[in-house]
Amino acid sequence: MTSSDLHLAAGARAPAQSSAWRTEIVETLWLAVPMALTQLGQIAMMTTDLALIGRLGDSAVAAAALAHTVLFIAFMLGIGLVSAVAPLAAQAYGAREPRQVRASLRVGMWAAVIAGIPLTLSQFYGERMLLAAGQEPQVAELAGRYLHGLAWSLVPGWIFIALRSFMGAVNRPEPALWIMFAAVPLNGVLAYALIHGAFGLPQLGIFGAGLATSIISIAMGIAAAVACVTLQPFRKYQVFGELMKFDAPLMRRLLALGLPISGASVLEYGVFGAAALLMGQIGTAALAAHQIALQIAAIMFMVPLGISLAATVRVGHAIGRHDPAGARRAGFTAIGLGFVFMALMTLLVALTRHEIPQLFLGNSTTAVETAQLTASLLLVGASFFIADGLQVVANGALRGKSDTRIPLLFAVLGFWVVGFPFSYLLGFPGGFGPFGVWIGLAIGLAVYAALLVARFHLLTRAPPPVPAQS
Repeated sequence: MTSSDLHLAAGARAPAQSSAWRTEIVETLWLAVPMALTQLGQIAMMTTDLALIGRLGDSAVAAAALAHTVLFIAFMLGIGLVSAVAPLAAQAYGAREPRQVRASLRVGMWAAVIAGIPLTLSQFYGERMLLAAGQEPQVAELAGRYLHGLAWSLVPGWIFIALRSFMGAVNRPEPALWIMFAAVPLNGVLAYALIHGAFGLPQLGIFGAGLATSIISIAMGIAAAVACVTLQPFRKYQVFGELMKFDAPLMRRLLALGLPISGASVLEYGVFGAAALLMGQIGTAALAAHQIALQIAAIMFMVPLGISLAATVRVGHAIGRHDPAGARRAGFTAIGLGFVFMALMTLLVALTRHEIPQLFLGNSTTAVETAQLTASLLLVGASFFIADGLQVVANGALRGKSDTRIPLLFAVLGFWVVGFPFSYLLGFPGGFGPFGVWIGLAIGLAVYAALLVARFHLLTRAPPPVPAQS
């Protein structure tokens, strides 16, 4: 081959590579947008519940917060098992193995039921748990009542996530979004009716709010199942065929993937809970500002979480079709999109940091300190928000490669070896107070994100060329 031929070949490769990256961006966004909107719908549902419960009084709000803590711990323990459906099904889809796609969903639903039985029953002991943790008896009793209604949402919630993961794995996430869009207003109407006894329904108070969430969760699971049975392309997979068949080897794969995901989720949830305890020691204003700023972070987080779910699918597809270059391109496309979005949102939050607290606190003169502190935390959170977006997207890319054990070790290192100690040292001995706590969290998240991105880079880089034999 002449030098001119080499230049022509290089010129042909460059447009082809550019086109491949553009295609990957479009495909990732096509998956990520409905997935992110579905996550935002989940936040909207939770916010509606809290707004309705808030009208029952301060004790009810405190009880709901405690009940959600108890429920969320159980939910996190099971979330990894159903989340593992996405990489397993995506890899099978990429490998053109439809029976394996169906089997991946089946073991995910089996895991939801097996884990759900004891964890659902544990919610009925929520009042005893809270009393043992030193909570006020009146608030613990209200929280227990709420959990009696809420407990039944665990298994259908996980099954909906498993079905949603299957939909995404076969490139059709939209039905899950439509179900969520319908569920948000229905949940609000039903919760209002059961709390206050409207529309001829019994007046159940805070128990009614939990029961409404469970009923809507069951309805969402049923609607997703109906969509998978009746709509194309889902129908051809016959997702409920051989439902009672227990696939032990695939279940072991699901557990190997899913348990580390659950572990990392619990570690992350735990460090933010521990940070809230540190804020509580500083003062009420610090704790309130921390919660408001975290709520803003949670809303922003839903979009990179959607990108992360898309990354799992896109990387999984490439792994299934034995395309390592495609897997690398899919992962870094998603990481880049997550970075760009969070950078733009961080800039927006920084510019509106003084207005955001008013959405939660109003113009009350008694909340001036909290509002000012919230605005300052939102400014400190610039690196926090970006690192949080990067870590969740990089995690999604690694899950697409079935890599979850090393990321669990990274979570231990980032959150508990680096993040929490820095939060404590900067917040208390360092004298930075609430700012120190958030700087520590930002440092831990940055370490975690950097390790995950580096891990994905190392796992997907091309092997060095073999030297030509002379």
